[in-house]
Amino acid sequence: MGIKLAETAGFCMGVKRAVDMVLEIARNKGDKKVYTYGPLIHNPQTIELLRKRGVIPVDSIDEIHDGIVVIRAHGISPLEKKKIRERGVKIVDATCPKVASVQAIIRKHTALDYTIIIVGDKEHPEVASLLGYSSENGTVINDKKDVNTLPLYDKICVVAQTTQDSVKYKKITEEITRKFPEAIIFNTICDSTEKRQTEIKALASEMDCIIIVGGKNSANTQRLAMIARDHETLTFHIETAEELKDVDLSECKNIGVSAGASTPNWITEGVIDYLTHNQKGTVPGKLSGLYNLWIFFVRTDVSSAIGAGCLSLVSMLLQGLSVGLSNILIASFCVYAIHTINRLQSRSFGRIRGSFREESYIKYRGIYMTVAMVSLVIASVLSLVAGLAAFILVGLVSLSGVLYTVNVGGRRLEDVPASKNVFTAMAWAIVTAVVPQVSVNLEITCSMVVAFLFVFVLVFSKSVLSDTIDVQSDRLLGRETIPVIMGKAHARTLLKGISIFAGIVLVAAMYAGCTPSLSLILLVSVFYIWICLELCDRKIWFSRMTLEGLLGMNYVIAGLSACLWFAVTRL
Repeated sequence: MGIKLAETAGFCMGVKRAVDMVLEIARNKGDKKVYTYGPLIHNPQTIELLRKRGVIPVDSIDEIHDGIVVIRAHGISPLEKKKIRERGVKIVDATCPKVASVQAIIRKHTALDYTIIIVGDKEHPEVASLLGYSSENGTVINDKKDVNTLPLYDKICVVAQTTQDSVKYKKITEEITRKFPEAIIFNTICDSTEKRQTEIKALASEMDCIIIVGGKNSANTQRLAMIARDHETLTFHIETAEELKDVDLSECKNIGVSAGASTPNWITEGVIDYLTHNQKGTVPGKLSGLYNLWIFFVRTDVSSAIGAGCLSLVSMLLQGLSVGLSNILIASFCVYAIHTINRLQSRSFGRIRGSFREESYIKYRGIYMTVAMVSLVIASVLSLVAGLAAFILVGLVSLSGVLYTVNVGGRRLEDVPASKNVFTAMAWAIVTAVVPQVSVNLEITCSMVVAFLFVFVLVFSKSVLSDTIDVQSDRLLGRETIPVIMGKAHARTLLKGISIFAGIVLVAAMYAGCTPSLSLILLVSVFYIWICLELCDRKIWFSRMTLEGLLGMNYVIAGLSACLWFAVTRL
C-alpha cells in the first residue's frame, strides 16, 4: 500500500494565527474569563482542548459578562462587534487577515454605493460577517443559476468566501460578467484554499482512495471531499482515525490523505499512523516481521530501554571501565520505568487521542504500570548490589521521575518551562554515564564528564526534535517545551549549536588523552543529529511512529559504533 499525505494538509495561516493568539491569552489570563464568540475554528477536538485551557465558546452575546472576548478566525459583523464592545469587555480580534481583507473591500465599495455580491455559503459564519459590512446592500449567491435572479443593479462588486471552490467561483463570475459587464470582480479566495483544492484534484486522479480529515462542520474540509468525489474517487471524510476501524480499505493500493485548514496535525498524523500500521502491504513481506517488531518496541517504549542500554555501554567504553551487564540493565529498566510512569500519570495523558501510543497505554494501563513498577524494583536492586552510591543515584533519579508529574505543594515539576527536555536528558546521563563510574569509585573523572555530556546532548536533541514535531499539540495542552518557548527555528539553531559543541568536546577529549579513540567514532551520532533535523523537515514522508523510531535510532547507532570499535581495537 502507498500512502501519500498532501503537503498543504493542516492548519492554514489564519487558523494557526487565531489558535496561537488564544493560547497566548489563555497562558496569561490570570483570573479573567476568556470567551470566543462562536467556535474559534471548525474543529471539535481543538475546541474541546481549548475549553480545558479555560477558553469558553459562546453563541450569544448575552452569555458574555466580563473578561476577554476573542473574535474567531471567520470574523464577525460590525454590529456584533459594537454590541460586544458595549458590554465593556476587552476584544481581541483573531479574524483571519485574508477575511479582514475581504471585509475592507466590501466596506470601501459599500461607501461608493456598490451593491455587494458575495459568492459563498449563506449559513457560513464568514459569509455572515462579510454581509454585515455591506450595510444591508449585499446579497449572497452560491450557484451560477442564482445570477439570473439578481435585479439589474447599476454598480456591483463581487467577492468570494475565502474558502470557496475556485472553479465554481470562476463559472459564477463569468455568468455575472455576461449580465453585468461593468461588474468589479475580486478573486478573494485564499491562496491556501486554492493550493489545497489543486492538490486534492491531483491526488484524486492518482489514488484509489482519498481520505479527508477534519471537522464535519468545516466548509473547506467538506469542499475537499466534494472535489475528490467529483473525480469519482472513493472518498471518506473523517474527523479522527477511530472512524477508519469500520472501513474496508483492503482493495485500495494507493491512498491519498489531506486535511482541512482547521485540522490539527496530530489528528492527521494519527490517521497516517493507523493506515501505515494497520493495513497490509505497507511494508514488503520479507521485512514486515522486523518492521512490526521495531514498531512494537517504539509504541511500547521498549526502544527507550534498549537505547538507554546502548548508551550505558558507550559510556563505560568511553570511560575505560569494564563493561558490566548490571549497569546496562540498571539504565534500561530505570529509563523504561520512569518514561512509562510519567506517561501514565501525566495530566495530558489521553487528552489528545490520535497519538500513536495513547490507545495502547489506555487499553493496557494496568499492565504497563505493573511492568514499570517491576522494572523500577529491578533497577533499584541491581544498583544496590553495585554499591551504595549507585543505589542513591538511581533512587534520586527514580524519585524525581516518579514525582515529575505529581502535585507537590501546589506545583508540578512538569510545569517548569523546558523541564521535560532538560530533566529527561539529565536523568539518562546520570544512569548511563555516572552510575557505572560511581560503582567503581566516587572520583569525578574527565572521561565521565565527556560521557555525561555526550549522552545529555543525544537525549536532549532527540527530546527537542520530538517536541518540535508535537509543538502544535503541546501548545494546546499548555506544555512549555523548548520548541514552544523558543519557536521551532530557534530550537533547531540550538540543536545545531550543541551538536557542534559535542563534536568539539569529543575530538578535544581524545587528543587530550581523556578518552580513547572511540570519541572519534561517536562523531557519527553527532552527525546523525543533523540527519534527524532533515528528517523532521520531511516528516510528510513518514508516519509519526516511524519518525519517532528514527529519532531514537541514534542511541542504537552509538551502541553499534562502540561495539564495532571494541571489536576492532581488540583484534
